[in-house]
Amino acid sequence: MTTATQAKARMLTMAQAISEATAQEMARDPRVFVMGEDVGKYGGIFSATTGLLDKFGPDRVMDTPISETGFMGAALGAAAEGLRPISELMFVDFFGVCFDQIYNHIAKNHYMSGGACKYPLVITTGIGGGYNDAAQHSQCLYSIFAHVPGLKVVVPSNAYDAKGLMTTAIRDDNPVVFLYHKGIMGLSWMSYFEGSTNEVPEEPYAIPFGEARVVREGSDVTIVTLSQMVQKSLVAAETLAAEGISAEIVDLRTLVPLDRATVLKSVAKTGRLLVADEDYLSYGLSGEIAALVAEHLDSIRLKAPVRRLAVPDVPIPFSRPLEQFAIPQVDNIVASVRGLMTAKVY
Repeated sequence: MTTATQAKARMLTMAQAISEATAQEMARDPRVFVMGEDVGKYGGIFSATTGLLDKFGPDRVMDTPISETGFMGAALGAAAEGLRPISELMFVDFFGVCFDQIYNHIAKNHYMSGGACKYPLVITTGIGGGYNDAAQHSQCLYSIFAHVPGLKVVVPSNAYDAKGLMTTAIRDDNPVVFLYHKGIMGLSWMSYFEGSTNEVPEEPYAIPFGEARVVREGSDVTIVTLSQMVQKSLVAAETLAAEGISAEIVDLRTLVPLDRATVLKSVAKTGRLLVADEDYLSYGLSGEIAALVAEHLDSIRLKAPVRRLAVPDVPIPFSRPLEQFAIPQVDNIVASVRGLMTAKVY
């Protein structure tokens, strides 16, 4: 066991943290195993399973064919029989191939069995753009999974949270969709926001679902966000602070369950809300958070209308200038907050 001082000094990337959490749970529980495309020898296309094959062998770290429906169905069956599979969907964009297994079976079979059957499985998947991978490899789509009853949805923003939330996900007796943004995994071949690499204790720990975190205290405006947008919001907050604007940043961490209380408490404190999201604008997370606040205006006094910053309803472009325009950037967050500060509620 490491000492607290040693644990605090250790820095991990998000990819390393996810891999470590998985390895520790595999060592603790022989029922846990990993399956998916390139999760073995390659270590996962985004390094989330690096080193696991060497530690646990091919019987517990299994490369699969390119057959998402097949290995999602296999994970479902394994979970029904008492195992605890981690099934990696390489890109979230590929969910359409296997969504019948996910939303009609993995999400619903516990309910359909009258609670008699448990399905303790984790679906891990890479999300997000910013590196010119075009429309079919750059989406977030977490709101689609959150919309389906029966799935817990986890979206970490940094290595510390990723390890603790992954540990909780593996131990949970319900299906969990664990979405990690490629742009904050700490990969050497991809530029990323360094705030996602942080201090991570070596010993196992679990972070409860449904507990958002205020990552920056503020008094003028609340920014509710998640994943890579947390890191962008923290950079934006420094610019805003230089202008005398104090931004409070709420990292949701999980969408299901959603920590509504922390969001409402922060907005009641500041009176202004910006929802910063890398998913599509319409029918998604930003609308859900805006509606939540609207439903509590009997106890919250807004100083300005709620603002939403998200991807416009277009496919993510391949062209870098167009991609940078479509995906909200630090400057967009700063401009949106400036607009909130001058807006009025009449």
